[in-house]
Amino acid sequence: MRLFNKVAVIGTGLIGGSMALAIRKKGLAGEVVGVSRHKETLALAKKIGAIDKGSRELSIIRGADLVIFAAPVKTILSLADKARGFIPKEAIVTDVGSTKKQIAAKLEKIFPNYAGGHPLAGSEKRSIANINAEMFKDSLCILTPREKTSPGALRKIKRLWNALGAKVYMMSPGRHDEILSFVSHLPHAVAFSLAGSVPRKYMKFSASGLKDTTRVALSDPRLWTDIFLSNKRNMLKSIKAFEDNLSKIRSAIEKNDEGGLLEILLKEKKKRETLK
Repeated sequence: MRLFNKVAVIGTGLIGGSMALAIRKKGLAGEVVGVSRHKETLALAKKIGAIDKGSRELSIIRGADLVIFAAPVKTILSLADKARGFIPKEAIVTDVGSTKKQIAAKLEKIFPNYAGGHPLAGSEKRSIANINAEMFKDSLCILTPREKTSPGALRKIKRLWNALGAKVYMMSPGRHDEILSFVSHLPHAVAFSLAGSVPRKYMKFSASGLKDTTRVALSDPRLWTDIFLSNKRNMLKSIKAFEDNLSKIRSAIEKNDEGGLLEILLKEKKKRETLK
């Protein structure tokens, strides 16, 4: 089922590369091209079969009827102006940025058929070497339309994500950033902080508990610096909520309040059990 003639993916890393590979394998486009700063990434993307052609130059996206910005937030914001000269006005433009408010505000002014999205999939591993065409199967993808978003572009992007196997939710960019600050960004901040709190000399004694809890601290620090700062207000709110909750546990321990501590832990265990 072909949805597009030419798809251009700007950023052939884990998410962009996985999208490109899935689009090709499912026959959703006649041609898929990729843009990357690194020749090695493009060579591997072509060898794996994620793209038909690749280039370090944005000019390769010329003539695409779908352009996907698959890069960190700051990079998307800086590349949008550079790419606009190669993207036809009728082309649909989307992105997979981890925060949406800044991106949506800028890209909708530049591209008439912009419809933003964020797949809630991926891994702490990065790069084209770890791509997976089935990454989005049974995953969630949030689309973030605004008042000016083209209904036609939005429908087409929804069809794309459904074809990739994702269940689609729609909400405003601001609502997206608020929710993700708690369910995605805060866990990463906590994992980084937890890893930093354990004395290095104790690390060799760590078992699965610490390894499981800090797995996402293996993620790209540059990427997460970008995410935290682009969602500053919501991040401060979610970190404050975590600090308040942790302080309740600390207080119960200080007071030797066995009943109070047990109540807190049982309550949070029940909440965790709602995750499937």
